[in-house]
This record gives sequence, structure tokens and C-alpha cells, in this order.
Amino acid sequence: MGRGMAANLLNKTFAGQQGVFTPGQPKPAFVVFDAHPPALSKFLDEHTRAYAGRDVVPASAPAGVARMASTIVTMLPSRHEVEEVYCGENGIFEALEGLSDARRRETLLIDCTTGDREHSVEVARRASDLGVDMVDAPVSGGVVGADKGTLSFMVGGSEQAFNRAQPHLAKMGARFIHCGPSGNGLAVKICNNLLLGINMIGTAEAMLLGESLGLKPDVLASVINTSTGKCWPSEVNNPAPGALPGVGTPADRGYSGGFLTRLMSKDLQLALTSASRSSTPLPLGQLAAKLYERLSQRDDFSSRDFSVVYEYLRDAREGARVQAEGEGEIEGEAQLEQGRAKL
Repeated sequence: MGRGMAANLLNKTFAGQQGVFTPGQPKPAFVVFDAHPPALSKFLDEHTRAYAGRDVVPASAPAGVARMASTIVTMLPSRHEVEEVYCGENGIFEALEGLSDARRRETLLIDCTTGDREHSVEVARRASDLGVDMVDAPVSGGVVGADKGTLSFMVGGSEQAFNRAQPHLAKMGARFIHCGPSGNGLAVKICNNLLLGINMIGTAEAMLLGESLGLKPDVLASVINTSTGKCWPSEVNNPAPGALPGVGTPADRGYSGGFLTRLMSKDLQLALTSASRSSTPLPLGQLAAKLYERLSQRDDFSSRDFSVVYEYLRDAREGARVQAEGEGEIEGEAQLEQGRAKL
């Protein structure tokens, strides 16, 4: 997602919201860093050609970004990378500690990672101790939304930091909501993805049952989407191939692209962690997390769109039973593997 977000931020920084770069204005500089060198090289190749003569420069480490840029947007896989990028050696905070107080006050940190809420609050506290504004701004909208610039941002942080962040978020998304103090953006994202994961499994079950009863997927989906069962997985990212003619869902591409199964598993684990800390029961969340954890551990599912749960359940129907009982244990794995071997 970071590639699409960076491209929109770059294009609209240089071109302006109306698509016209105004000569005579201070020339903007855009600094990029990626831990994966081929991804960074590809981004630079694409955009330095498009903006020849303007400053699009790479950094060798997160600290380099902090020294060269006053507004920093990060999109990282998990808490581990947030800790490394912000707090580690050659990290953002190490660079900021070496800058003047005035330069720190100019800095704005926007972290779009979906990570651990409590860790995010601690990172924001460290930024505040340095006199730096920071917001947590996880996103909804997936890879397609990142590419199109239509993401929704759930923002946690001070009112001042949110107001400073809005012009930058507007270049990457269509909607941004201030959810309260630091950590609240992540709290909203965790709750949203908990519901999303549960809804996707429910939609997959309904579509699979309909198929087993002889219903065409597009007919069933059209009824669900004009009835009380309608939800984002049924209407936009239906897990059954052929359910949404003309839309082109991941299910119609062999579940390629989209929101990866392993990332859904990570988000559901975050929900369970938050629930444990607050003593909140999540019976359906536990079942969903258990299922996606299982899928994320398998090479044939982990790097495909999370709607691939439909394929997993369909294969189970062909070769075995998957039972959900008691505290959320899913049984029948050996039978499922036997069934898949016969396919």
C-alpha cells in the first residue's frame, strides 16, 4: 500500500490539487526510503523521469528521511518495524534528537501502520517529549484505495497534529476522521478489521452454502446485496468467483492482490490482544482469528487476498469437515489435507 500512497503524495505535492505545478513557488523536495532496495529503485525510476529537474531523492535510512523532510509518512507491516524505524539505530528519533528545537517543532510524523495500540501511544509520547507532533493514521480501502487515492484515515492525536496532517492525508485519501487522542485511530482500525474478518467468513459461508444448494453466485449476491445480509465483503469484495460480474474482485483473479490473509490474521490478533487487556469477550473474534491464523501459516493462502477463506472452506467441503466447537477450536485439519490431496 505504501507505494500507491507515496505516488499520490508525490504527484499531488508536485502538481497541486488541481494538477498544475505553479512556477515561482518554492520547489518541493520529496524524500523516499524503503527497506527493500528493488522497490525503492523501481519507485525512483518511475517518478524521477516524470519529474525531471525536481527533487525526488532517496534516503539510506529512516534517520536520513528525518534530517531532510519535515513531514514524514510511514506505512509499515507491524509493531516490530515501527520500533525499528522510529526508535532503532539510524531511526527517526535518533535523527530528531540531533536537530534544533525549532526544526523539531516543524516536524510532523504520520504513521499509517496498523500495529499495537499501546506501543503506538508510547511512540507518540516519545515524539511529544521531543516537541514533535505525531498522529497514528491507519487506513481503510486496501491496495486499490491506495493506488486511487481514495483511502479513509482513522486518526489519533492532538487537535493541532490532526489539523497539520489533514492537507497531507487529503493527497492520499478521500476521508479522514479525528478519532481522539493518540492510539484512538488504531483502536478504530482494530475494531473495524475485527468486524471485517468476521463478515468475510460469514459471507464465504453463505456463498458456499448457496453454491451447494444450486444457486448461481451472481444471483445469490444480487439478492444479499439488496437485503439485510449486505456488507462490504458481499458487495465489493465478494469471496465467490463470478459473484460480482464486471467488478473484477480478487476472487476472479485467483485471489491475487487485495488485503493479504496474513495481514488479516495479524489484525485479528491485535483485536484479541486489546480484548484481553480490557477483559472484553470476543467469541466470534476468537473463531475468526483461529481460522485466519491457520490460513496465514500456509504458503498457498498467506499471500493471497483474505477472501481466499472461501476457497479454503470449499476445499474442506470436498474432502472433509471443519468443525467449530467449544472455545473456537477448528477440527478436521487432517481430513481437510486428505481432501485437498485428492483435488
